[in-house]
Order: sequence, then C-alpha cells, then structure tokens
Amino acid sequence: MVPSPPPPAPPGRGGGPPPPDDVEIAIEFCGLCHSDVHATRGEWGGKVYPLVPGHEIVGTVSRVGAAVTDFAVGERVGVGCMVDSCRECDSCLDGLEQYCENGMTGTYGAKDRRHGGITQGGYSSSIVVDRRYVLRIPASLDPAAVAPLLCAGVTTFSPLRHFGVEEGDVVGVVGLGGLGHMAVKLAKAMGAKVVVFTTSGSKVAAALELGADEVVLSRDEAAMAAADRTIDLIIDTVAAPHDLNPFFRTLRVDGALFQLGLPSEAMPPVNPGALIRRRIAYAGSLIGGIAETQEMLDFCAEHGVVADIELVGAGQLNEAYDRMVAGDVKYRFVLDTGTLQAPAQEADA
Repeated sequence: MVPSPPPPAPPGRGGGPPPPDDVEIAIEFCGLCHSDVHATRGEWGGKVYPLVPGHEIVGTVSRVGAAVTDFAVGERVGVGCMVDSCRECDSCLDGLEQYCENGMTGTYGAKDRRHGGITQGGYSSSIVVDRRYVLRIPASLDPAAVAPLLCAGVTTFSPLRHFGVEEGDVVGVVGLGGLGHMAVKLAKAMGAKVVVFTTSGSKVAAALELGADEVVLSRDEAAMAAADRTIDLIIDTVAAPHDLNPFFRTLRVDGALFQLGLPSEAMPPVNPGALIRRRIAYAGSLIGGIAETQEMLDFCAEHGVVADIELVGAGQLNEAYDRMVAGDVKYRFVLDTGTLQAPAQEADA
C-alpha cells in the first residue's frame, strides 16, 4: 500500500514562514520512480514509517525564506533526488553533491541533517527545500513530462556528459525502460548514433520511434557478433542480473560501459580479459550534482527533450506501482498532485 498523507513536518518545516535559506514549493507533479516501490513496500529495509515517497518534483514557489534572493514566488521549480549534503567535502565543493563523502540527504526517507526528523517527498501538496538544492524548470518544457528528468533524465545525462559524447559517436543503450528511453533521447540530442540492445522483439518498433538508429536483439548471437567493435559507449539501464561480457565485445578500443541499473542479486562475473584487450572501462554512475542537473534541464529545453509519461491520480498509485513492477509503462508514471485532495472520489470514478 502507498503510505498515508504526510506526517507532521519536522521542526522549522511547519506552518510558520520558511527558514531563511529555504524555498516552499506548491507541488504540481511528482514522477513515480521504481525506487519508490522498493521503499514503500519495505523491500530495501531500514525505512522509517510513515513515509512519503517522491523525488521527481515539479511545482511553483509559494513562499521564500528571508535570505532567499535567487527564487521568486510563482516561479516554476523542481527538486530531484537530494535536498542536502554536507557542503564541505571535496565532492560537494566540486559540484558532485551526489557523491557527498558524508552522505547526501535523500529527498525522502533520510535524516534531515539541519532540521531534524525524516525527510518526506513529493507525493504531497508542498515541500520546503534549501534554495541550494532547488532547480529552475525552463518555461518551454511541459511540467508534467519534465518531472522524470529530475531522476531518470540526469541519471542518463551524467555519464553521457562525463564520457564527452558528441556528434559521430555511437552510443549503445541496454534496456528500454524509464532510464533507457531517456538515454536514447539524450544521446540523439547530443548528435550520437544510438543502438538499442533489447531481449524483446516487441520493443524494436518502440526503440525506433524514440529515435534509435538501430536495434540489436541481444539474445541473437549472430546479431551480437555483427555488432562487434562498433560501439563507443554503452549505457546499461537493466536492474536485473545479466551477463555483461557480450556487451563488452561490442565496444571499440577505449570504449566504456556505464552501469546504471542496480540488480538486487549478484551479476555474472566480468571477464577481465575483455576489458584488457581493448582498454575498456567499466564504470558506474549516480544521478548528477545540482549544477549538472540544471545543465541537463537547460539542454533538454534547447533540444525539446522530455520524458514519455502517463499521468495518474492518487487513486491509481497502487495500480501504477503494480504496473511498474510488471514493466507495463511507456515509460514513466507521473502523479498529478492536485488529485491528492480527493483520492477516494477519483478511485470510485
């Protein structure tokens, strides 16, 4: 079951004015991430209930603290996967808050290091966040479809930027779900040729519709052999255990495979020889820092990139969770938080 309405706000986040550096946001939309399912259903353990999930938040500024000068009431803004970090370690000082050496503060289910209590997320009517972790949403972007960019978008944008993808590069995308469809769109916008690897023949047409130049059925040994040494960079979005070695063989010299999916069980072992023989890098990547997330949003506005979404109301949340688990969504669900006021009526409609 999805948790009940938000618990009382922690100290400093109640009915009074926002703390000096904070921004109060009236939430309009919140993307549904598969991690929300794991958290609310207790599949990752260690969570404190009640718990309000949601870390793909889009809304408008309703109030600002006395020291806030960079955001104004009425401005459309967003909040992603983190609402704080230590701000002092080398990672934070380098704009890599997602790798905070003292632990970033997640948007929900985390200890609020400055106000106490547990952070609560975007399945709500409002949220209060330090201005340093608030993002500007470009006016040209559909606010509902931009919500998943704050997680799925920046998670795929960050390794593409880190690798320096540019026109003429060939990017492989493994898996065509919420992350995979964003990787296709962003790599194409960067000028790359995009090859989607999928185990399902039913996804071929969908991949091409998203802009992929080629689709390879990864269970077809002949098709995989034909892809040998053709790819510069692979973005692997699959969150289930799978053998990476066949994908390493598709990479050129100095190629790289970035692992974004996080399987709950052990993966088959990697053959070091596959890496050594072509100087291949095997890496992981986690969301993006605040500056990089803003860069991603501005890039998406410039290129007209948003997520493919299905808008749902509060009364549809449990159904949406079940459909996410079953892979029955193209490609992200987004909650219309305006329906939180009367979920029972909507469920009966």
